[in-house]
Amino acid sequence: MNGGMKKNMVNIAIMGYGNIGSGVAYVLTQNQELLGKKAGEELNVKYILDLREFPGDPFEEKIVHDYKTIVEDPEVQIVVETMGGTRPAYQFVKECLLAGKSVATSNKELVAAHGAELLRIAEEKSVNFMFEASVGGGIPIIRPLNNCITTDEVTEITGILNGTTNYMLTRMAKDGVDFDTVLKQAQDLGYAERNPEADVEGYDACRKIAILSSMAFGAQVDYEDVYTEGITKITDVDMKYANALGMSIKLFGTCKRQDEKVFAMVTPVLVGEQNPLYTVNGVMNGILVRSEVTGDLMFYGAGAGKLPTASAVVADVVEEVRNISRTSMKRWSEEKLTLANYKESKKKFFFRLDAAQEQAALDAFPQAQIIKLDELRDEFGVITEVISEAQAEEKAAALTGVRSRIRIAE
Repeated sequence: MNGGMKKNMVNIAIMGYGNIGSGVAYVLTQNQELLGKKAGEELNVKYILDLREFPGDPFEEKIVHDYKTIVEDPEVQIVVETMGGTRPAYQFVKECLLAGKSVATSNKELVAAHGAELLRIAEEKSVNFMFEASVGGGIPIIRPLNNCITTDEVTEITGILNGTTNYMLTRMAKDGVDFDTVLKQAQDLGYAERNPEADVEGYDACRKIAILSSMAFGAQVDYEDVYTEGITKITDVDMKYANALGMSIKLFGTCKRQDEKVFAMVTPVLVGEQNPLYTVNGVMNGILVRSEVTGDLMFYGAGAGKLPTASAVVADVVEEVRNISRTSMKRWSEEKLTLANYKESKKKFFFRLDAAQEQAALDAFPQAQIIKLDELRDEFGVITEVISEAQAEEKAAALTGVRSRIRIAE
């Protein structure tokens, strides 16, 4: 194909030929004709960068081992980065942008850590740095948010941003199994890694909400500043209370403007059926965007997986072809956004306490709702009035026999 180069052909290089990179190559090739019509140009995969050899692979002839081959080839106009991590991805992507090439990436670590700088370089070079697949896998959220920012002020983004933990919590609720059992199930099915820390401790969701917060509020939100709690302390007993209350437990990543302050956090929450995210189950993701003019917008779909993620990357590639010499992505400031102390944010809380602590709980929370389950005689549950995180911590420290504490979503 390279022999008879057409003038209206756009050459693409893919950096990283793993799960997502091979998916991108497949989608670009399988749907070449359709994508060409949508982009208005023919799309051609010219190089694939990887350290390994791929004998017998359909793309074997396109494999290169030196990223400079891509950076220094003026015929390559668009680069797809699917290596993951920040080293060496950050250096490679930065050099590609400086060389006047647009980049599409699925790499949340890269966007969370360096997004503001890379967007600025793209703007200076009249190219694009796009990252639709970095947050919601196959869910279109970045582009709608990019367009929405122009006309409306976002006040809150709350999402179920990790399919692994959502699958685990859904199974715990439906099957009544404990955390360790469901983690093994998730690993056996390939939903959870052998080392599941990034998912179950909330780090993956934290990077994603940092990206969405940066976009929504126009300045860099460092994921290290986002208060993060995973799902490792959620038990099958917590699920019994949730079921009895007609609620579900989800891992939420949230950023919201409240009293002129911006709060961002990742925590498990109890969700009632009036919340649009209540019905997001299994490995699916859901993202709720609240804005002043539009109101509530809900985005739902597959948050991970080879082909859904690859299709989101390819959608960015098509968008970049359509905007070949102009920047269409809004950028956020490289100045850091100071997040409010999460301890000032307010909500209701659910506590589980030893049975003997009922009076102490009522003294601590005069407007509390007490929940008792017949099969659990040695404990009870309490739903508090709206209090701050600091008050919840303080009261929990003063009570004895606190078995768990879970926030309640609005």
